[in-house]
Amino acid sequence: MSLQDSAVYPAPPEYNIFKKKIQEFTGIDLDAYKYQIHRRIHMLMQRWQMKTYDEYYKTIANNPDKLREFLDYLTINVTEFFRNANRWWEIRDKLIPQMYKEMGHQRLKFWSAGCSTGEEPYSLAILALETKVANPQPVLAADIDQGVLAKAQQGVYQKRQIANAPKEWVPKYFKEVDANTIEVKKDVKDKVKFKHMNLIKDRFETGFDLILCRNVVIYFGPETKSALYKKFLEALRPGGFLVTGATEQIFDYKNIGFESAGPFLYRRPK
Repeated sequence: MSLQDSAVYPAPPEYNIFKKKIQEFTGIDLDAYKYQIHRRIHMLMQRWQMKTYDEYYKTIANNPDKLREFLDYLTINVTEFFRNANRWWEIRDKLIPQMYKEMGHQRLKFWSAGCSTGEEPYSLAILALETKVANPQPVLAADIDQGVLAKAQQGVYQKRQIANAPKEWVPKYFKEVDANTIEVKKDVKDKVKFKHMNLIKDRFETGFDLILCRNVVIYFGPETKSALYKKFLEALRPGGFLVTGATEQIFDYKNIGFESAGPFLYRRPK
């Protein structure tokens, strides 16, 4: 049976063991994806000329570059503004008003940790403008990749990437470059501070009201994840919120010091 065939026909025991190990190591349940994801798994296995699933797993587990390539290849990276839109409207309609009430002012501090090409921090900046956050530059945007930071600072994107934005916001916060391209307006850019940062090694600022770290920790092992979440806890002010990605549930959040505030939403106790 070919590798591609094994994604269609009943999977061999070795593949099921591989999937279980991947879930334990990354937190990603490959069975939660459609058939195409399994085909991609086997295509990459062939590309790397791996003969066994055990060799495949050991390569991923012991080589951070191979782990990143594996996850990047599997994930269809749909980078867009207001990705997972319901979460953004929860931030706008629930979390920010709640923080205003608790803090007694509107000077809030946000962080997009692992900001990639900028769609997330600019989305946060637009929410800050819409909800009248008083902090002149409320959004920190940090990433380890200098290349994506440079692209983010340019603020130029494909029009399809703003499909989730309310229509009335498009002319308000974006300007057209050409038929297929838009650019974030200056008042949005001015709300964001980009910074090169290694989340594992570097010291964090403190006093954040809201930290978004989504689809980042999937690259790390369990011990590293736990250490990183502890750093996020200390970076939040008492009562501040951490938002994680939809595959990034923190199972030991109580031991770390968080309290659950909803699905993939955690809070530093007051």
